[in-house]
Amino acid sequence: MSSGASRRNEGRAAAPASRAAAPRRGARSHRTGLDSRLRAWSRHHRAMARDSAHRLLRRPLGSLLTMVAIAIALILPCALWLVMDSAKALDTELDESATLTVYLSASLGEHQAMDVADTLRAQPGVAGARLVTAAEGMAEFQQALGLEDALSELEENPLPASIIVSPRDVSPQAVNELSGQLDDVEGVDEVRLDMAWLERLNRLAELGQRLTLALGVLFGLGVLLIVGNTIRLAVESRRQEIEVVTLIGATHAFVRRPFLYSGAWYGLGGGLLAWGMLTLGGQWLAAPVQALAQSYGATFVMPSLGTEGSAILLVSSTLLGWLGSWIAVSRHLKDIRPR
Repeated sequence: MSSGASRRNEGRAAAPASRAAAPRRGARSHRTGLDSRLRAWSRHHRAMARDSAHRLLRRPLGSLLTMVAIAIALILPCALWLVMDSAKALDTELDESATLTVYLSASLGEHQAMDVADTLRAQPGVAGARLVTAAEGMAEFQQALGLEDALSELEENPLPASIIVSPRDVSPQAVNELSGQLDDVEGVDEVRLDMAWLERLNRLAELGQRLTLALGVLFGLGVLLIVGNTIRLAVESRRQEIEVVTLIGATHAFVRRPFLYSGAWYGLGGGLLAWGMLTLGGQWLAAPVQALAQSYGATFVMPSLGTEGSAILLVSSTLLGWLGSWIAVSRHLKDIRPR
């Protein structure tokens, strides 16, 4: 009796332990099932990426023509982007030359002019101020006009001392406000500022930005149409295959996946071709553009995409190809019904 009771007690003690072990086995099996599904999902993505690339390589001419069309659609907005980037560098140089000329009263002496220059430097909107004495102004005037002999016969210098002021903010409104502040300083006779070229420069910069954005959107839609039409033809050519796999239970995501990779490959190939054309075109135009700039006494370097610009171009083209493919496949899958 004692041995039978002890066996029953052991059985009752083992039951809770087995029940406690059951959830752990269930959690392990759940994690194993999730890991296996993730591995299968990853293997299918890799297989579809390779398969879509092989399908493009089996039709090299047609794939190349599609990529060339994408590259042509990408080149113009990218070229405008480079032009705007060069214009920013030119705008920086022009900003540095955006100065106000402050003419001092003729009765001020040199020391008084220096005091006024110190007062102007202390103004909050002034980045710098350079004093040009009356003698220095006359020397620059003679050198610019080549009238040294004629002007040297003057009994006294008619030019007043002046101060060249560099504003911190070169926007037309800020420069105009600064001009009014400087005009109120004691010893200042007149403040000269040519606002027309600043306003034209800002208008041209704004126009260029909007034009670049509009063309980028327009040609981006062109890339979507090119890829979408190509993928639509691919979907129609594999219509029976899609009907069969849909009939045996394939989801739309499963059917869509190879076409999405095809669109991404088209976009990446078009981006690489556009990058190559832009690089070769820049090198081809570098010599004549530099010679033209040197004839005007200026230096100009042809802009290039660089690492960041190249990455943006390739990522954007790949995403556009993927998006165009997704739109085309999603639209045509609604019309395909298994028979």
